[in-house]
Amino acid sequence: MTDSSPAPEPDRFAGLPKLLPQVSHAPYSPDVSPTQAAQQYYDIMAQRRSVRFFADTPVPQETIEWIVRTAGTAPSGAHKQPWRFVCVSDPALKCEIRTAAEDEEREFYGRRASRRWLEDLSPLGTDSNKPFIEIAPWIIVVFALARTDDGGQVYYREESVGIACGMLISAIHCAGLVTLTHTPSPMKFLQRVLHRPDHERAFLVLPVGYPAETCTVPELHRKPLEEIMVVNRPAGGAADRAADGGVGGSER
Repeated sequence: MTDSSPAPEPDRFAGLPKLLPQVSHAPYSPDVSPTQAAQQYYDIMAQRRSVRFFADTPVPQETIEWIVRTAGTAPSGAHKQPWRFVCVSDPALKCEIRTAAEDEEREFYGRRASRRWLEDLSPLGTDSNKPFIEIAPWIIVVFALARTDDGGQVYYREESVGIACGMLISAIHCAGLVTLTHTPSPMKFLQRVLHRPDHERAFLVLPVGYPAETCTVPELHRKPLEEIMVVNRPAGGAADRAADGGVGGSER
C-alpha cells in the first residue's frame, strides 16, 4: 500500500536573510496637535509654485546637500533606495544640458505633442526655450536606478523615486527656494551628458534657486478638498449592488 498524501511544499522562506536588528522608534512630536501641525505644513506648502523665472543668486552647496538628504529619507520598495540626485552647478555643463534639452523640446512642440496636449499647455505659456536651466544656480537631475549599483533587483522603482521627488520639492520650498519640474522627452541625453552608467535612467530635471525679482506665475486655482478627497466609499457602488443581488461592474 502506497502513501497517497501530497508531498509537503518546500519552505519558500528557508535560507532567507535574517530579520534586521530592531531599534526603538523615536517618533516626531510637534509642539502642537496633529491637526494644527498638518495645517501649519499646509499653509507653508500652499505657497509653493512652479517658477520659470530664476535669479542667478548663488545657493550654497550645503543647502542642496540638506535638500537631497531629505529626499533620501523617502520610503522605497524593499528599502532599495533606487535613486540618484546629480546636482549640477558648473555653468558650462548647464549650458550643455540646456542645448540638448531644447533640441528635444523643439521636437516635442514641433512634432511629438498632440494637438490636445499643446492646447492644455498653451495657457501656461510654455515653449521650447528653457533659459532657466542656465540661470538657476543649481540643476538637480533625478535618476531612477533600474538595478542597484551592485546589480541587485529593485522594486516599485517609479513609485519610490516619485515619492522621493515629492519630498525633494517640499524640501526645496521649505528652504525658501523655488523649482520647476522639467521633463524633456526623451531624456536619455542626460545619461550621456552627465556620464551616468547604463542602470541609471533620467527621471526628472529640477532647476533650483531664488525667484527673479520680476518673477510672475500664472493665476491658478487648485481643486478644493471635496474634489480630491473621498472618505470611505460612496453608497451605491458595485459592491453594494452585488450585495443586493444586482449586477456589478458596468451597467446593463
